[in-house]
Amino acid sequence: MSNSYPFGPEPEVRPPRWTYSGEPVEGNSLGQGFDSDLRQPNGTRPSTPDIVIAEYAGPPQRQTRFIVPLVLLVLTGISTYVAGGGIDQPIHGLKYAVCVMAILLSHEMGHFLQALRYRAPATLPFFLPMPFSPVGTFGAVIAMDTRRLDRRALFDIGITGPLAGLIPAMVFTIVGLYQSQVVPMARAAGVMELGEPLIFTWLTRLIHGPLPEGYTVMLGPMAFAGWVGMLITALNLIPIGQLDGGHILYALLGRKANTVGMLLLLAAIVAVVIAGYWGWLLMIFLLGLLGPEHPPTADDHAPIGAFRIILGWLTLAFIVVGFTPEPFKFFGQG
Repeated sequence: MSNSYPFGPEPEVRPPRWTYSGEPVEGNSLGQGFDSDLRQPNGTRPSTPDIVIAEYAGPPQRQTRFIVPLVLLVLTGISTYVAGGGIDQPIHGLKYAVCVMAILLSHEMGHFLQALRYRAPATLPFFLPMPFSPVGTFGAVIAMDTRRLDRRALFDIGITGPLAGLIPAMVFTIVGLYQSQVVPMARAAGVMELGEPLIFTWLTRLIHGPLPEGYTVMLGPMAFAGWVGMLITALNLIPIGQLDGGHILYALLGRKANTVGMLLLLAAIVAVVIAGYWGWLLMIFLLGLLGPEHPPTADDHAPIGAFRIILGWLTLAFIVVGFTPEPFKFFGQG
């Protein structure tokens, strides 16, 4: 998931242009604080006016920018290892953790590499551990400033992450289903039951055929990781705010996407209340905190072409086959 301001409301936008007198700036902290593309040649006083106008690029980058992402990466690896049964079954836990982390890393690197391509300021991925949960992670985010992007760049950055993460998720699901066993439901008593998105149901039927009455598929760690990857991909594609789906929809519809995002958020609240499945309250709260609206791009009218339009709608349609409204329950529950 890519997000401009993932840890709170969007800060006040400061004036985009700064001035300083045209003294030599190379080799000191002042020079490092300004975008190199906008400095005067050689960083010296211009020949005519004695004021240099440049866009502030922030303080110098330090090695500490790697510490937080690295710590979160390790913590998420540990939490997914434990969620995969690593305490009692180390091999299972390791398989699950490696597969889930590979899916998340592929997803975030898709965003990151596209951000580099378009020279969009972006952080390294922040992996989000979620200990004491069935899956061990809340996904990952990259913070970037989408206001510098045009419509086409926003689309490419937004869509590449889900597509890049979906590839290993599908591979792990298919390989994992071949390794999973069909067992009597009595053997699964007290075990967590997973809600099945349509695509998972189709793949299970394709690989194992119609299941006999009273039987179910006991997923191995790789198939479970694939299921988690599909769920995370579907959630990221929800077209609200600055989720990946929000980026895609904004690139497709412009500011009309904000109305769609608001209506979807309200519909999600109503659906949770009616269904009584309170597991989505945290995500709804976060979406409300971040806001259902998407900030404008540098050029909302830049053409994206027919191919991107078709690809965008097809990718958003994955929600229909990849999302499950009730992901977790136990065998024997209603």
